[in-house]
Amino acid sequence: MTIVIAGAAGKLGRLVVEDLLRRAPDHRLRALVRNPEKIADLAARGVEIHVADYHDPGSLRGAFHRGGRVLLISTSSMTGIVDQHRAVIDAAAAAEVSLLAYTSILGGPAATFDIADPHNETEQLVTAAPVPYALLRNGWYNENYTGHLDWTLAADSVFGAAGAGKVATAARADYAEAAAIVLTTEGNEGMTYELSGDTAWTMPDYAAEVSRRTGRSIAYTNLSVADYTRLMVDAGVPPAEAAAVADADDAIARGQLATVTGELSRLIGHPTTPIADSIAAEWETLTDLQKSST
Repeated sequence: MTIVIAGAAGKLGRLVVEDLLRRAPDHRLRALVRNPEKIADLAARGVEIHVADYHDPGSLRGAFHRGGRVLLISTSSMTGIVDQHRAVIDAAAAAEVSLLAYTSILGGPAATFDIADPHNETEQLVTAAPVPYALLRNGWYNENYTGHLDWTLAADSVFGAAGAGKVATAARADYAEAAAIVLTTEGNEGMTYELSGDTAWTMPDYAAEVSRRTGRSIAYTNLSVADYTRLMVDAGVPPAEAAAVADADDAIARGQLATVTGELSRLIGHPTTPIADSIAAEWETLTDLQKSST
């Protein structure tokens, strides 16, 4: 069977492919990417590469096989998201794949913040397509926070607009494992999985854990949505991205990403990765980098 990962060069996509190489070595794996150089190492391990640009539906011809399975990983683009997704969905449907899985967002239609809107529109396209589907509604990743640990330490503060709102995160690898399982097991047709971490935590909790791990005194500075947006823009974040992140923090303050469903740990067969473990791993990486540069 052919399994196609659309968006394989991204952080989540690469982890899914890595998991599939271990989990299903007899399957035919194909990666859809715009830049094949980004996954040349995976090609060397037998992963087929199909170069495609979602803005060019013609580039998707031949990407999918009848009876195969597809994972559409949501694009990280800030514009034209739904049109890009539609091109993949239409091509997969035309090829009569046996399963089209999509990485959506925790809560689905109940998620009422800007980042959720294109996910909800894409879900409508996926469920309306004439092929079996599975919706993987992913919550936030631990790495959404630990990926900026160097900035946090430089500022001696965690900044945000989430107030005391909780967020139920898991490691990106946990979500990748869930996707790989759905792609390689039976009975997932028509399923919607609400995926989140086993524990919800607050930004003050996060700052306290960073302090404990690093031995530094790290505070949480809560800002208004406007001030948090401005802070990110001043730091070089593109305005549209900054506004979306701050708006999502406001949703966290309203409790929209706090749901602990248990579905992710049940699906992968083990507890999700605690935020403390991800902080420890990133701190070790930063420490090793500092040692190697001195």
